[in-house]
Amino acid sequence: MSITMYLYLLQFLGLTSTLQASSHQQCKATPGSHDWPSDFEWAQLNQTLSGRLIKPIPPGAVCHPDQSTFDSTTCPVVQAGWKTAVWHTNNPVSSIRDNWNNDTCIPIPTAPCSGEGYPIYVINATVASDVKKGVDFARRNNIRLIVKGTGHDYLGRSSAPNSLSIWTHHMRGLQFHNTFQPTGCKSTINTQAITAAAGTQMLELGYEAHLRNLTIVSGGAATVGVGGYLTGGGHAALSHVYGMGADQVLEMEVVTPKGEILIANECQNSDIFWAMRGGGGSTFSVLTSITIRAFPSTPFLASTTLLALPPQFPGYYHLLSSIYAQFPTLSAKGISTYSYFKPNFTSDAWNITSPVNAYYSSFMFPVLSPLNTTESFAAAINEAVSIATKDFPAGQVIGGFEPVKSYPDFWEWYKDHNGPAAAGTDGLLGSRLLDSEALTKDPAKLATALEGAGGQTGMGMFLVGGKGVASKVTDYNSVNPAWRKAFVHAVLNVDWPPLNMAERAKQEGLVTNSYIKALRDLAPDMGAYINEADPNEPNFQHSFWGTNYERLLSIKKKVDPTDVLWCHPCVGNEGWEEVGGVLCRK
Repeated sequence: MSITMYLYLLQFLGLTSTLQASSHQQCKATPGSHDWPSDFEWAQLNQTLSGRLIKPIPPGAVCHPDQSTFDSTTCPVVQAGWKTAVWHTNNPVSSIRDNWNNDTCIPIPTAPCSGEGYPIYVINATVASDVKKGVDFARRNNIRLIVKGTGHDYLGRSSAPNSLSIWTHHMRGLQFHNTFQPTGCKSTINTQAITAAAGTQMLELGYEAHLRNLTIVSGGAATVGVGGYLTGGGHAALSHVYGMGADQVLEMEVVTPKGEILIANECQNSDIFWAMRGGGGSTFSVLTSITIRAFPSTPFLASTTLLALPPQFPGYYHLLSSIYAQFPTLSAKGISTYSYFKPNFTSDAWNITSPVNAYYSSFMFPVLSPLNTTESFAAAINEAVSIATKDFPAGQVIGGFEPVKSYPDFWEWYKDHNGPAAAGTDGLLGSRLLDSEALTKDPAKLATALEGAGGQTGMGMFLVGGKGVASKVTDYNSVNPAWRKAFVHAVLNVDWPPLNMAERAKQEGLVTNSYIKALRDLAPDMGAYINEADPNEPNFQHSFWGTNYERLLSIKKKVDPTDVLWCHPCVGNEGWEEVGGVLCRK
């Protein structure tokens, strides 16, 4: 069958299933269904929005000769940009992972191209009243509503077919406070604070804070937006000191599913405030601005370590388990790290041309006291490495330890070390939070779990928990209580070729039923981080939110009784399912 015939068949089958599903009264409206708004009604909405309603064309269509927007000059520009997160952030409908738009129009001329993986309309919101108009229109007309900030979403919650999308990218503006008094509260919080509009990204927020000698708890990638990051909990290189990103939130402005523009804090609308600090985005309300705590900047130290074991030598996973057993001790000393292990690793930067089984770690150490010195930092890392390698003959474990580098503040390190910045592939994450028991109690069990989880793909082991995260009581906000015990966020990635459904199913199955199962078996009483996790996680409700789920569900039913907002895997989504790209009640 030719590509053109395949495309026509895909479009026909998609339209047929859409009409069949949406003809049921319990489905959200879709184009062609009796309750879908007329062109006139959409035009009226556009007029109330001063022309900010977009009818999007798939961004990859410029590379397809059979599409009206085909442009042979623009196509190479799009193809190059497609591989970067920044490009997708600046597009109203694109995502960093192609599979969340169902590969329906990737910028490959020989691939099919249709708009079926994208929203039908997008509101380019700039103020809260734009958001309200979109929420009200979707609620009155029974339209599936989604929210996109940056598209930096590893679970696909900001993408959906047959939907109206609210794009918050152009909601900008920052305000700095020497102290902060939440609206409706009698007391003032004696802290530096920053109010950021919903479209603010981490690179901008961190830079503007740096200019004022301030530091924030920040997402690892520059294109991470405040909305998804903070509503999901938000881990950071400084979480072990200050806590989760959600722990820093002092106030937020939101638009509820009922169309109310509200201020939420500890003194008013406190249920929404509690739920949206860890309960996940696109669920309880649409965030329009947020106020977070900021901290005085301090010097910042960093160093990288690479350890490698040639494949002819046994004991790789024993080496890893010995290293990770030192992580709680390192955290107690004030050290965090983004670490990775990778079998069959090569690196031009480290002059490793033949594959080795490797461990790489970027250690970080904020200078918060006179005891935090270059010497104490280096000594702590060297001690951990010595303990981990003591059972190996001299010279068998190879690698290097870069000299400690000193930075004036966290920003000066972050601006050159943020990431990941790549995008434009098909893939999936899986993750698990690991506590001290999982890391230290049984080295052999840990080694077996590491091999089972990362033996094929490698894995990240991020030491971002510890004292700062544990300092908050478990019901301080709706962050997964497992975070309060966790030291490590273990996360892995798989990918597959576009449009290869068999390989996609295989990789999804491996993540859920093999790789992450090994970590669930290691730490059965822990959980996973909602923003970087497997959307097919078993019992996701309690894996992502633990004992907080029942309260979250109660709040969801109260603030959104008709499910204006729906996503997966999100609080309260159990009553719906997607049928042929249409959202229907079960």
